[in-house]
Amino acid sequence: MRFSETASLRACAEVDLAALRANVRTLRARASGAALMAVVKSDAYGHGAVPCARAAVEAGAEWLGTATPEEALALRAAGLDCRVMCWLWTPGGPWRRAIEADVDVSVSGLWAVGELREAAAAAGAPARVHLKADTGLGRGGCQPGDWPELVAEALRAQADGLITVVGVWSHFACADEPGHPSIQAQLARFREMVAYAEEQGLRPEVRHIANSPAALALPEARFDLVRTGVAVYGISPSPEMGTPADFGLRPVMTLKASLALVKKVPGGHGVSYGHLYTTPGATTLGLVPVGYADGVPRHASGTGPVLVDGKLRTVAGRIAMDQFVVDLGGDEPPPGTEVILFGPGDRGEPTAEDWAQAAGTIAYEIVTRIGTRVPRVYVNVNPEQNG
Repeated sequence: MRFSETASLRACAEVDLAALRANVRTLRARASGAALMAVVKSDAYGHGAVPCARAAVEAGAEWLGTATPEEALALRAAGLDCRVMCWLWTPGGPWRRAIEADVDVSVSGLWAVGELREAAAAAGAPARVHLKADTGLGRGGCQPGDWPELVAEALRAQADGLITVVGVWSHFACADEPGHPSIQAQLARFREMVAYAEEQGLRPEVRHIANSPAALALPEARFDLVRTGVAVYGISPSPEMGTPADFGLRPVMTLKASLALVKKVPGGHGVSYGHLYTTPGATTLGLVPVGYADGVPRHASGTGPVLVDGKLRTVAGRIAMDQFVVDLGGDEPPPGTEVILFGPGDRGEPTAEDWAQAAGTIAYEIVTRIGTRVPRVYVNVNPEQNG
């Protein structure tokens, strides 16, 4: 089975936009009336930000979320006109450009309010702001002890017509660990911090704390908006929570390569750097022309699973920068035969979660790390096409 002419002969990441649209519809149905934000940071978790953002909006996502302002501005430049929020700001960031592009921004500290004041005055329009509360994750966000000062400063800037506080938000530390005691503790603290802000006179349009695992499994955490990231792409937040199918989700990306070489070797033949694998007997080896420069994790050397000509195989020896080897056990599929590293699993191929287990990481990292020299090939681009 050979690649279609639309795909690279070396490798490609096939992205099924019908699956993405179906995932968004499933997540919206689970959101219990809350609006849905499709998070498209890090190039949509490696899937391609603009095509995936468009598909998510077509399926009903009211918001798009990014980490960096540059990611948000790129969405605007591509013509996406829904609500867009970005949250990872550093001093000197492009606040004015964000205001002029109608991008919602996040504020965790007083320095950001000060910079926003100047930017809003220069832009001649108020900034739309979400105040972030640190309810226990310990990353971004304002600590509870500093919250009154931040709320007071935000109220002053709002009274001056320089910002509009449209949201109060936070982020879970352990929502992907069902029953973890921090979940309810964070929810309680979030409610307290929202209540304080509202008592002081803020009227946020949206309160939001739910990420993918909370959107899927914690109805009490959904509030007005859920921020779904990895679930949009059909990946379960953790194997402990269940498989994608358990939530009605379908993996969106299939990573394929094309066999570059098949050759016979004798027993006792070392394979790849360090000879971590030696053939147990006479066999055939297949060369797969992708490696860690393409995002295939080197930590999966000797353990990474692949489907070659309908049969499951395992990476033999070390994964190199541009290639790895599989022991074909005497089979001789021709060069050009399709190799599937991961996909939805319909044809018995491994999934991103299988690669995560093999590499000792999480499925988020497996899809996000697929490099730029692997072309993305989009299928079911139009909403009429199966989704």
